[in-house]
Amino acid sequence: MADAKVIPFDDDRSRGSAAKGAARRGRGPGGGARRKGEPVAVREVRPLQQPESEPEPKGPDEPSQGGGWDRKIAGGLAFLRRRITGDYDIDEFGYDEELTDQVLMSLLRPIAEKYFRVEVKGIENIPSEGGALIVSNHSGTLPLDGLMMQVAVHDNHPANRHLRLLAADLVFMLPVVNELARKAGHTLACAEDAQRLLESGELVGVMPEGFKGIGKPFSERYKLQRFGRGGFVSTALRAGTPIVPCSIVGAEEIYPMVGNAKTLARLLGFPYFPITPTFPWLGPLGAVPLPTKWTIQFGEPIPTDGYPPEAAEDPMLMFNLTDQVREQIQHTLYKLLVQRRSVFF
Repeated sequence: MADAKVIPFDDDRSRGSAAKGAARRGRGPGGGARRKGEPVAVREVRPLQQPESEPEPKGPDEPSQGGGWDRKIAGGLAFLRRRITGDYDIDEFGYDEELTDQVLMSLLRPIAEKYFRVEVKGIENIPSEGGALIVSNHSGTLPLDGLMMQVAVHDNHPANRHLRLLAADLVFMLPVVNELARKAGHTLACAEDAQRLLESGELVGVMPEGFKGIGKPFSERYKLQRFGRGGFVSTALRAGTPIVPCSIVGAEEIYPMVGNAKTLARLLGFPYFPITPTFPWLGPLGAVPLPTKWTIQFGEPIPTDGYPPEAAEDPMLMFNLTDQVREQIQHTLYKLLVQRRSVFF
């Protein structure tokens, strides 16, 4: 069918038919007799419009047109060359954006999408540009909730924004973890670093519960602990950036903490040593988190740019704003818990 010709419905059709009829009768187009061996003159008829053939669909494993796999391989080799030669940039906090995008996010993304099946809501409440302070609940025995929140912001925000987390000093005392945390954009949870990041237009994430939240027993799950003295509110007021409350459901059940070996924790220098139904009884296998279903919801931002500069020193204002953020997170947690069908589905 690819060689078929389309004959237009116009005045030339009758002439073409007459010519063909004359050829069949042994006469030329002009009406004279055709001699033996003389070629028949057939006029070429052009169609009004050639139909465009659609390309055949490609299989899932077939590279796209233009050598998609070649580009990926070339990009990977270029990435390795830059890492080996040191031709890459890091900021003053040690943040390596290229390594975060190409490696760390690629490792965390399957955990978020396939293992915890994170559902993200309210991503439109995070501004497209400029600084903002994202305040979230903290839970789960190990700080996986911060990493999942970082992936959720980067992969779901229209601007693919990066979240810079404020971490406890213990994170930067552990070997290997210290270097990876710096490369991923995390920095020490202090007001000076947080303010510098906010004023430079970065998204900053903080979990004011700290170890009180992440190390609380399973019986107190989804009950927010004290938010400290409101230092994060003071930082947001000084920078004039909005505060975005964030509620995370699903992290509490990944390591149900039924006990705390306090003596062992003191010997190791940890704030707590968790005992769960699987750890330490199953050894390294007990450190595998349960595959719970997560929901991360970002709430309506609370503006701070309308306050005067001296508002950052007002303890009553800081207390009221801290309580407002805490209540909004707690209320959203209860609402999400009522809506979810199961811990695992």
